[in-house]
Amino acid sequence: METPLSLQNLSRSARQLRVAVVTETYPPEVNGVAMTTGRIVEGLLGLGHRVQLVRPRQGVADQAVNGRDFEEVLARGLPIPRYSHLKMGLPARHALQRMWTLRRPDLVQVVTEGPLGWSAVAAARKLSLPVVTEFHTNFHSYSRYYGMGWLKQPVEAYLRRFHNKGAVCLVPTAELAAHLTERGIRRVEVVARGVDTRLFSPVHRSSALRASWGANDRTLVVTVVGRIAPEKNLALAVRAFEALRQNVPDARMLFVGDGPARGALQAAHPAFVFAGMRTGEDLAAHYASADLFMFPSLTETFGNVTTEALASGLPVIGFDYAAAAGRVRSGHNGWLAKPGDEAAFIEAVVRVGGDRSLLNGLAQHARPSVLDAEWSAIARQLAGIMEGVVDAHEARVLPPPRLKRAGV
Repeated sequence: METPLSLQNLSRSARQLRVAVVTETYPPEVNGVAMTTGRIVEGLLGLGHRVQLVRPRQGVADQAVNGRDFEEVLARGLPIPRYSHLKMGLPARHALQRMWTLRRPDLVQVVTEGPLGWSAVAAARKLSLPVVTEFHTNFHSYSRYYGMGWLKQPVEAYLRRFHNKGAVCLVPTAELAAHLTERGIRRVEVVARGVDTRLFSPVHRSSALRASWGANDRTLVVTVVGRIAPEKNLALAVRAFEALRQNVPDARMLFVGDGPARGALQAAHPAFVFAGMRTGEDLAAHYASADLFMFPSLTETFGNVTTEALASGLPVIGFDYAAAAGRVRSGHNGWLAKPGDEAAFIEAVVRVGGDRSLLNGLAQHARPSVLDAEWSAIARQLAGIMEGVVDAHEARVLPPPRLKRAGV
């Protein structure tokens, strides 16, 4: 039985918390942080907690959504350079202090490390509210891909100060937890990420969609899904595909996503298929209609696309870190190379893509390998950490109960 538990049918938590979630990206924006945060908010609501979501206004028509246990607060924001479809929240410390003074949350969960996130941490500390932060993106590693390698140490120092102001810093893998601990971030907890196995599934495979890519049922379609940007190491994916075509000349290369490097990549490789940004069942169909997934990035904290590809029935070729390290087994549901070993990565793509029998065998194990990655379990684990943080905070700040003296 592979149907996952519904987030709507979670058993209620013993204690109802009021959680203020502060993030600079949220659905319908398309990225891993937005998707993960949306799922976590759904999970907290399903467990019976109340959520106040603070995020930048995404457009002039954007309206706050409010319900019985859910309240949205829209903050001011500016487009992020090179990613104009995303907003960076502007500083809002005093506004947050006023709002949380009138109606105190039990805990503040800060998802992103931008100006809005920093304001939330500062406001919460001023009001003596417990804070949980999340580490989602290796910004300090990105700097060298944009010709600003000198920023790596200052950004790393900023992130260390930011996350050490919270009670707990949440990360998606034990590997990243160890790395951040070595870098001086204290109190790191691992909360993995889930995958929607009802949405991402081989049942969405479409011959019509494949035909639009110039592929029939026998054509090998290799795909990369995600942001098309320098830090994603896409030049390696191109080299691996070109090596594969020496043995499989009719293979097709599919890029799903958008980003600052798309124009140059598309101009250099007009024979590749560029599907652009896709969401929902349309995205699921693009995954399921391909045959092999490449993930060449070396800058991920997790890589949601890895588990989405596996759930869709695609063998994954990637490096042995982040989500791939936890979910991919070489020769079972994909193939892993040591981080940075580009020759081994290319060799794996050529080996798997060039052997239809091997490819089919790996594909049979892809989906079963992630059926235990339920968002419901992730939400329950996070709620447990939050309750522990709130309990510990109250034990520190609340006065002990007064005991009556005998005979009084």
